[in-house]
Amino acid sequence: MTQAAVSYQVKVLEERVGASLFERHARGVGLTPVGEKFYHRVSASLDILADAFDNAQGAGSKKLSISVIPTFATNFLAQRLAGFQSANPEIVLRLELSEALMDFSTGDCDVAVRGGRGKWDGLQSELLMPTRFTPMLAPSLLETVGGLKRPEDLMKLPILSRGDPWWVNWFSLAGSEQEFSPTTPPQTFGPQVIEAGAAIAGQGVAMLTPAFFQNELNSGVLVQPFDLLGDDGSGYWLVYPESRRNALKIKRFRNWLTRETAEFRAE
Repeated sequence: MTQAAVSYQVKVLEERVGASLFERHARGVGLTPVGEKFYHRVSASLDILADAFDNAQGAGSKKLSISVIPTFATNFLAQRLAGFQSANPEIVLRLELSEALMDFSTGDCDVAVRGGRGKWDGLQSELLMPTRFTPMLAPSLLETVGGLKRPEDLMKLPILSRGDPWWVNWFSLAGSEQEFSPTTPPQTFGPQVIEAGAAIAGQGVAMLTPAFFQNELNSGVLVQPFDLLGDDGSGYWLVYPESRRNALKIKRFRNWLTRETAEFRAE
């Protein structure tokens, strides 16, 4: 369409709505408050229509794009995706690793896995597993202090990402009489999978989520010296636009991932 044709359609639309949808200024246009509300409702309706056409044509289940935080992707999802693919061979999976919440209105993404409290405007969120964490370290590092009997003994060792609030949370739950005040430099490793790599190399003690490191614990490259698990009230969630909750490919992935994580919710 030409620019004039677009302008005419905008004018017709605003006349039909009975209110201005756009604010016009020197650098372009923006949505008015009425336009914002109209945009979100109409976009949701168009998503539903698009899903209906895709499913009717058999095209809706061709590709499923998933945005996932790195550690969940590498240490949990990647180890199980073969099961989903086997049950749904017609679905082509595309994974994108990201720490940021996906903007579903502009990005080419169907679902995402994120950490947090589960409240995101305009998004449906379903709890996969609570966020639980505990110190872990390499056996070789543990031997240097002759083992750990009390939480306070951890302070004898280098602490990785000491600024992580999980450390204070865990020590508080442990009822430690000693304040958490390690002398380790305040380095930050980012995703848990990177911090775990440093711990496996014997560089220090990491605060990690056991659900993501079962293989490392079973093989003995990491040791969990205490049974106590911290819990800050957050969790890992499957999120997607509310308007797309009935999309067939999203339903299949949601049902499969809910089953795969059921044991962690039960704990």
